[in-house]
Amino acid sequence: MAVKGMNLCSVCCLVLYFVAAVLAGRDFYKILGVSKSASVRDIKKAYRKLALQLHPDRNPDDPTAADKFADLGSAYEVLSDDEKRKQYDAYGEDGLKEGHHGSHNDIFSSFFGDFGFMFGGNRQGQQDRNIPRGNDIVLDLEVTLEEVYSGNFVEVVRNKPVAKEAPGKRKCNCRQEMRTTQLGPGRFQMTQEVVCDECPNIKLVNEERTLEVEIEQGVRDEMEYPFIGEGEPHIDGEPGDLRFRIKVMKHPVFERRGDDLYTNVTISLVEALVGFEMDITHLDGHTVHIERDKITKPGARLWKKGEGLPNFDNNNIRGSLIVSFDVEFPQTQLDDNQKEGVRGILKQSSVQKVYNGLQGY
Repeated sequence: MAVKGMNLCSVCCLVLYFVAAVLAGRDFYKILGVSKSASVRDIKKAYRKLALQLHPDRNPDDPTAADKFADLGSAYEVLSDDEKRKQYDAYGEDGLKEGHHGSHNDIFSSFFGDFGFMFGGNRQGQQDRNIPRGNDIVLDLEVTLEEVYSGNFVEVVRNKPVAKEAPGKRKCNCRQEMRTTQLGPGRFQMTQEVVCDECPNIKLVNEERTLEVEIEQGVRDEMEYPFIGEGEPHIDGEPGDLRFRIKVMKHPVFERRGDDLYTNVTISLVEALVGFEMDITHLDGHTVHIERDKITKPGARLWKKGEGLPNFDNNNIRGSLIVSFDVEFPQTQLDDNQKEGVRGILKQSSVQKVYNGLQGY
């Protein structure tokens, strides 16, 4: 069989080109910005970060925002699932369609038909970007500083309205159309009217859903964890998204500032003068040992590197624990002999200086 204007070699090259295109499809690793050796944790982290950046609601002036967001969702759906990821790595995006198992004959067939030269057709799985969409839901999720330090999985039970088929029909896809009516010879009247289609009736039924939210180590306040399609339903379209917004609760011992942790320790005047040692119980239960054999002034700070929070982007990096010291003075008054004894021990002359401490002088 000959093809006009093409020799056999050209046809073979064209066939191979289209086969390669099918096997390649979208580069999900590139879409997520991760390497092919990325762990599921890396994939989740990349997805959450990009989902916030690329959400169409945050990019109203970008006509391609919906496409980018849909591609991102597809990439995450595949690469976060071990079986789908293996299939994708072996056969590309086409291997995921309709239970495809990487048959090269099927690939040829889908592009070239029974005779090998039938081109055209829409890409499978292409979604209509004009589908109406339900509202997004944003919920605050309170987490403890212990969870930020060690990570955790939190189960959230949600009652979600789900669309179910119901008896009867309903009006749908309503739109404005112009109707032309002939009033007489050469006379017409144009009127606008609402035209609707008939669709199967739908009712919303509450269903209990359990969602598992991974609190990642080092997660920052106000970060959002999106759950695609878990928002408000739309009877004629797709549901919106559900986003959990992280709210880190106050802690009685530690204060977070970035990846660093701050805490205060009160010591006695004796300890401030002669030294001391103690242990601080950290967020995961391990102890941080502090030892000082010199004078500790009120307001002095001690840095313990690597004892802060893990960095969200790289858990191998940790901040510092900064300990500020307060000195508690004795409540009992000294008699004259004790006062003379203190003066003799300290051998410190009077230091009385008045200055503007607020301006740093």
